[in-house]
Amino acid sequence: MGAVKTKEAFFIKDKSFYKTLFRMLIIVALQNIVAYSVNMADNIMLGSYSQEALSGAATVNQIFFMVQQFALSIGNALVALSAQYWGQNRPAPIRTLTGISLKLGLIISACILLICGFFPELVLRIFTDSPEIIAEGKSYLLMVMWSFALFIITNVLMAALRAVGTVNISFYISVASLIVNVGINYVLIFGKFGLPEMGIRGAAVGTLIARILELVIVVIYIAKVDKKLHLFQRDMWHFNRELKQDYTKVYLPIMCAQVLWGVSVPMQTAILGHLSADAIAANSVATTFYQYLKVVVIAMSSTSAVMIGNAIGRGERQHIRAAGRTLSVIDVIIGVALGLALIALRKPLLSLYSLNDNATILALRLIVLMGFIMIGMSYQMPVSFGIIQGGGDTTFTMKMNMICTWCIVMPLSFMAAFWWKWPVVLVVLVIQSDQIFKCLPVFLHFRKYQWMKKLTREEAAK
Repeated sequence: MGAVKTKEAFFIKDKSFYKTLFRMLIIVALQNIVAYSVNMADNIMLGSYSQEALSGAATVNQIFFMVQQFALSIGNALVALSAQYWGQNRPAPIRTLTGISLKLGLIISACILLICGFFPELVLRIFTDSPEIIAEGKSYLLMVMWSFALFIITNVLMAALRAVGTVNISFYISVASLIVNVGINYVLIFGKFGLPEMGIRGAAVGTLIARILELVIVVIYIAKVDKKLHLFQRDMWHFNRELKQDYTKVYLPIMCAQVLWGVSVPMQTAILGHLSADAIAANSVATTFYQYLKVVVIAMSSTSAVMIGNAIGRGERQHIRAAGRTLSVIDVIIGVALGLALIALRKPLLSLYSLNDNATILALRLIVLMGFIMIGMSYQMPVSFGIIQGGGDTTFTMKMNMICTWCIVMPLSFMAAFWWKWPVVLVVLVIQSDQIFKCLPVFLHFRKYQWMKKLTREEAAK
């Protein structure tokens, strides 16, 4: 008699799956919230110091946003490969892949430092023509640019830990960074406790010291506490041509998707910046609340990528299909909950701001719109970046983002704002519309299950 085929479960019934999922989700979401709060605290303190200082730092943050895209692409590529090796309980290739990622991070860091160090004004002029803002921004950039390199290296090391399910340390690092950054900023920006009043340079010192602390903590943790990877061994720097080829093949599409999306964000902000002052203020307020809730969606993407990657490494094909379906349904539930929370809290949240009547009405409408956008984003982002990309299919997300963002959303956004001159709410709807219509191609591609791709090698880095 032939072997009896076990019926494939539609959803995961194992309680340990949900325990692992929500533990990682909560920790990563809290880490993201704390990290986002660092920028918020900087903006509040610099805003109370001077408008030029705030604008200068905000301009440099546009540069840092692009640095983040490179850092995230390096880390996400490392997770996509390492999670599968960890599913096979093979830490040696992960060490080598981490070394490859660090070398790439150092090369990108060196390029960024050279550009920012030798051409700071030229870089800043991409974002502003104001001499006052450029002067403040240059003062900030020449010091804070060193933190860009530290951020990239730290992000790579934390990605390696995340791939094997170690996420608690990332949260502790973010909390320590927030406390140190806010404390030093307060003292040096305003000149407290007898120290000199440094203004925007004080904020740069705070950020740099916080980044140094982050790197020191993660290095000490890996060297002294971590028992999974034993990362700092000779094979971390071992040259392995096959693993380097594997990493490059995974990294390039992820980097293209991340950077192309990253370039579109300031362009979309610039479109709204050419509308009315009320529109700018209303969108700023609505986006702030939206971004805070978005950290949960980003955390779900990271968690899904690790869990799916581990399962593919173990070769549990039926489990992967059921896990993918389970995660995608949870994504929708989370999206509905976040969207309803955003809409329900719109009036209490807006009461914290002093907006004129027109801007307030506009902000209320935008928050309701963002609540519905949140549902679409909460499905398509974790499924495309988490399940599909984490499952080994890195080209689908690149192609989808390239077509949706640059062939559809950007042209329509320019036409809606400057050609058709639509109302602000409709312009914002067009700018954010990809979060909705991406759901269909993502769903169709997910249901084919062709994204389950084994990325590991049997003889890699023994």
